[in-house]
Amino acid sequence: MTDKGSALIIGVGPGLGVAVARAFAEAGHAVALIGRTSPKLKELAARLHEEGHAAHAYQADAADPAQLRSALDAAVTDLGAPEALVYNAAHARPDTPTAVSPEGWAAGLAVNVIGATVVAGHVIPAFRGGRGTVLFTGGGFALAPSPDYTTLSVGKAALRAYAHALHEEQRDAGVHVTTVTIRGFIRPGDERFDPAAIAKVYVELHQRPRDQWQPEYVYA
Repeated sequence: MTDKGSALIIGVGPGLGVAVARAFAEAGHAVALIGRTSPKLKELAARLHEEGHAAHAYQADAADPAQLRSALDAAVTDLGAPEALVYNAAHARPDTPTAVSPEGWAAGLAVNVIGATVVAGHVIPAFRGGRGTVLFTGGGFALAPSPDYTTLSVGKAALRAYAHALHEEQRDAGVHVTTVTIRGFIRPGDERFDPAAIAKVYVELHQRPRDQWQPEYVYA
């Protein structure tokens, strides 16, 4: 473990999730990689270990509150009290406003919104010294909804509203809450939208002094 609090990353895959985990690890944090697919998570964590970082993998489906809480508890036990929480999970399926079933709405909202509220409510009380950062991965669909990705658009809009409300509730308590609204498509190798380039913003937001806290950062 390091002399800094751990960073808990939910929704880790080979793109932005692992890039954010690597960025926090390079900044000196032990990192928890939390995601749905255990073999892939272990592979990503092993890769970070090979790079000299403290990283552990924890399996949990973001749609399952009990699994999320269990994985978070295990990560805190292994890595120590957190000072950063990143919710990067998303349920992204093409759908249209008139064709989404009730089951489709439930599946989308379970990951895109409810999972975010579960992890925030569970981790904030465990922050190191009562202070920390909560970062949500938002998206341009929150500002410009797509008729081809309806549940994702509604989910990102709801997540944005939740982040703003949580920011107002927590800032006087010493917890910095921000949603990173990514207005573009993440593409490896792209100068602006490469995962590693975006990940640097997450660490920079975590390191900001209190007088620079804001509920939303638009990355475009």
